[in-house]
Amino acid sequence: MYAITVAEPGGPENMRWTEVEDPEPGPGEVLLDVVATAVNRADLLQRQGNYPPPPGASDIIGLECSGRIAELGEGVTGWSVGEEVCALLAGGGYAQKVVVPAAQLLPQPERVDLETAGSLPEVACTVWSNVVDRAGLAAGETFLIQGGSSGIGTHAIQVAKALGARVAATANPARFDVCRELGADIVIDYNADVPEELKKATDGHGADVILDNMGAKGLKANVAALAPDGRLMIIGMQGGVKAEINIGALLAKRGSVAAMGLRGRPVEGPNGKGAVVAGVREQVWPLLGDGRVKPVVHARFPLSQAAEAHRTLEAGGVVGKLLLVAE
Repeated sequence: MYAITVAEPGGPENMRWTEVEDPEPGPGEVLLDVVATAVNRADLLQRQGNYPPPPGASDIIGLECSGRIAELGEGVTGWSVGEEVCALLAGGGYAQKVVVPAAQLLPQPERVDLETAGSLPEVACTVWSNVVDRAGLAAGETFLIQGGSSGIGTHAIQVAKALGARVAATANPARFDVCRELGADIVIDYNADVPEELKKATDGHGADVILDNMGAKGLKANVAALAPDGRLMIIGMQGGVKAEINIGALLAKRGSVAAMGLRGRPVEGPNGKGAVVAGVREQVWPLLGDGRVKPVVHARFPLSQAAEAHRTLEAGGVVGKLLLVAE
């Protein structure tokens, strides 16, 4: 098969379309013929040498894909060769074939073509595990997504709205309309005083749940934006890894801060990726089926041109996801 390999850590120019050995499924795994995969911020970090795959995972970039089952490993039941699916991966998506634990498979969602389905597993599993499963966002609560026009953001707005939450999103003013069209009730310039603007829009309440990918840079403002009993979920480190936190401010609000990764989780267990995928299938896939949640794809590139897709994401202005389509 052919796959994107990285000659050495660095820029997109180090990515190569290279012939490599075909993977083989082990017990409990399936082999997929990849139809599409998607570009995530984590992929850029891995290319730069800053986000190595977990032990045992493929060193090929790619955290999600859609495709057709080509082979079942020993002990796999409930799936058939030729079935059209999408999958959450620990790596290996930028390739013509990939092996994945059967527990991380999802059926192709209703109303979504197979190619576009490649944009869904990573965002759906990230948002569901943080916003729904851990933070417990409920109808009537206020949800703030930092970066409403991103891949995570465009999905999170729709899911939170479908759950009956009041949705606030930060964004570049040029993308305010996009956030509103997806369901955001409140849109705030991310360069503004976000806690102050949010409190103005919520009669001083703030956010019951915040989903943030900036990490250290946004910590102080996010704590300030929390409502009483608010929950801050941190899923990224684009703004650094170290920051001071005002414990007094958290105590006064009975607030909580949690940081949750997805890629490094085990497959099995109560907090494993299999459990996350099962939750997404039960609670998010029906929202896709009835049209309340729709994938947002900014552009599509041939898989062999993954370097150009990386340059596009790094340049900024992407709304939703970038797809890499197998050739």
